[in-house]
Amino acid sequence: MIYTKVQPMRDVLLAFLRKEGLETPLLEYRITQAWAEVMGETINRYTRQVYVRDGQLHVRLASAPLRQNLMMEHKRIAKKLNDSVGSYVISDVNFH
Repeated sequence: MIYTKVQPMRDVLLAFLRKEGLETPLLEYRITQAWAEVMGETINRYTRQVYVRDGQLHVRLASAPLRQNLMMEHKRIAKKLNDSVGSYVISDVNFH
């Protein structure tokens, strides 16, 4: 009798992504896509660019007062974004 190890599809896909070096880029993409949902439409309206570099989310904003307000909450925002994708992806958020 032959026994095979049955694994959930999610585990198999994650193992494949990790093996091929695609897990981190996928999570970084998910973080950038989560920005609008987590931060809301009002803040997203002033957002010009969102990207991840060196484990930090970089956000370019069109409003200096908004940028100042968000800078005070940068660690909390990073935690909310990480929580939204279910993984630790970014350590901080930088506003430009």
